[in-house]
Amino acid sequence: MIRFMCLLTAVAWLGLVPAAHAQTVGFADAIKILSQSCGKDIDKYCKKANLGNNEIGQCLEQNSSKVSAQCNADRARVATLIEARLAAQAAVPKICERASQQYCQGMEPGSGHILKCLLKAERVVGNKCNEAINLAGYR
Repeated sequence: MIRFMCLLTAVAWLGLVPAAHAQTVGFADAIKILSQSCGKDIDKYCKKANLGNNEIGQCLEQNSSKVSAQCNADRARVATLIEARLAAQAAVPKICERASQQYCQGMEPGSGHILKCLLKAERVVGNKCNEAINLAGYR
């Protein structure tokens, strides 16, 4: 299972843009997806790859012509979904700025205090803020 965590580091260098549809995935779900579609390929082509330094991701890329089509497709899909999740996380403060000023006045920034407040105020913060929070994987 640890090998798949390293595989996920490969998503960062793929440089794919976020999905056009509103969907993201967290690292745990990404590992599940990739373990199902790439596990056999890793065992077959990347047994000697170390867990660190993205060697598994590099190995799969170097052997992409031999790796199953499903693995290659899922690697690209997971990369897109993780990038969308990271972009959503970066966007939450800006998208929810007005709601946090309105409903979370006096909250100390940091340690997730404002996010906790926004989560509690779910019914009043607005659709855009709630969608951003959901896409970011915070709820």
